[in-house]
Amino acid sequence: MRDGAGAVIYVGKAASLRNRVRSYFQSNRGMDPKTRELVNHIADFEVIRTDTPTEALILENELIKKYQPKYNVMLRDSKTYPYIKITNEEWPRVISTRLIVNDGGRYFGPYTSAGAAYTTLNLLNRLFPYRKCEKKITGHDEVCLYYHMRQCTAPCISAVDRPTYMRAIESAALFLSGRGEEILEPLEEEMRQAADAWSFERAAELRDRIGAVRHVLERQKVVSQSRANADIIALAQSAGGDAGIQVGVLRNGKIISSEYFPMRAMGDDRPAEIMEGFVTQFYADAAVLPPVLLLQHQLPEADAPV
Repeated sequence: MRDGAGAVIYVGKAASLRNRVRSYFQSNRGMDPKTRELVNHIADFEVIRTDTPTEALILENELIKKYQPKYNVMLRDSKTYPYIKITNEEWPRVISTRLIVNDGGRYFGPYTSAGAAYTTLNLLNRLFPYRKCEKKITGHDEVCLYYHMRQCTAPCISAVDRPTYMRAIESAALFLSGRGEEILEPLEEEMRQAADAWSFERAAELRDRIGAVRHVLERQKVVSQSRANADIIALAQSAGGDAGIQVGVLRNGKIISSEYFPMRAMGDDRPAEIMEGFVTQFYADAAVLPPVLLLQHQLPEADAPV
């Protein structure tokens, strides 16, 4: 929908365009003030036909990000959110990225900010030291400072074999998936084997890592005995209309993270509309979708006005 100056003021999708347009102009009784104001400013319609509802959803999200229409509910920061990625390399790295590509890598997130992603990366690197460099691993290189800081196990100088390195990477993946408890038993067994082999420095290193993992796991709140996996989405809205969305990430019955997202809205926006705007925009580019979304408000019907 465009105003008299040709500016895009609203982007929406509809299963029945006839019904959607009719809903705006038949009667304004029962219409909220925001919708009445929108209708008063409509000067032109532009229609793009898609083959499937999924294509319509994707296109709607792209156009909202492009034009940032006045009457659409929007994430205040419409940029792509960062993910943590485990690369698909012979010696995988764990990195932060905003670019989702189909290259065999594994993605975890999204995170609200680069800072939140890097905080998690630093924790992972402390628990499961992995390489940070992009060099080709030959095993005959020079060791870097990260090895001396115990932030890398140095496959570049063959200080670690690949099976041991991959166990650390898989532990990091389990941790990011909310399955941290599964890490402990293999670590404890590896610690016992190191002690039996009189490799006491390695045993002490594993002991400290086990303690750090336990400390983090104790901070994750158990809210379900069913080991459920879901994103729990709640909404708070001010009298002026601006809103905030809180997303709790539930994995294996534990809240492993809770993220806050500010929303740009208007005082007349209904909670269901704000919730729909968030879900549409936030999950449109998601690398991995949760199996269940638990929403505070039911989403509006597809052909409901605004």
